[in-house]
Amino acid sequence: MLVTRGLVSGYAGSRVLHEVDVEVPERGVLAVLGRNGVGKSTLVSTIMGLVRPMAGSVTVAGHEVAGSRPDRIARLGVGLVPQGRRVFAPLSVAEHLEIADRAGRKGDWTRERVVELLPRLGERMRHRGDQLSGGEQQMLAIARALLTNPRILLLDEPSDGLAPSVVHQVADVVREVCGAGMSVLIVEQNLRLALSVADRVVVMQKGSVRWDAPGAEFRRNRSRAEELLGI
Repeated sequence: MLVTRGLVSGYAGSRVLHEVDVEVPERGVLAVLGRNGVGKSTLVSTIMGLVRPMAGSVTVAGHEVAGSRPDRIARLGVGLVPQGRRVFAPLSVAEHLEIADRAGRKGDWTRERVVELLPRLGERMRHRGDQLSGGEQQMLAIARALLTNPRILLLDEPSDGLAPSVVHQVADVVREVCGAGMSVLIVEQNLRLALSVADRVVVMQKGSVRWDAPGAEFRRNRSRAEELLGI
């Protein structure tokens, strides 16, 4: 569903990603792990077109998108749940959902279906973004992305700052959308969350992929996990 080959990217002439190759399987979950500062969020931003690559390829369902504008990439079916949620403080939950619904691709993910999946949002429709808890903001960010009806969902640190009960809900959402046919790339520091949903695991170090294996193999190889992640 999504493939990067030889992806080089960074900021102001400084390289952060060094020839990164990753593959997100169709209807599957790829977890990208690594310590802070290894380039995980830069990878997500480059795939989404928010950072322009210096070299390499990014394909979505066979379409080359490296260097394309974010709106074109979104129309091809890439949805982003950014780190830190980034909801609009003055807009209500209902307004967030309406904007995403109007701007996105048409498909099975409707406002009704999103609220059924995330019922707390149905109770908070009139509340502004800055009146929501961190967990509610994360659910809103996920709902906003789902309403664009993506083929692949990019989740950048979705558990950041959340209570354990909300982290469990994030995992349930990932399983639900994969069951509905979506692919997911999840960048995470929370190893428990990542490994609970991942079909495949990539570990990054210093802007490069150091480990790429099925999730079950990573879970069995504890010494390798300790070596790469310091856990």
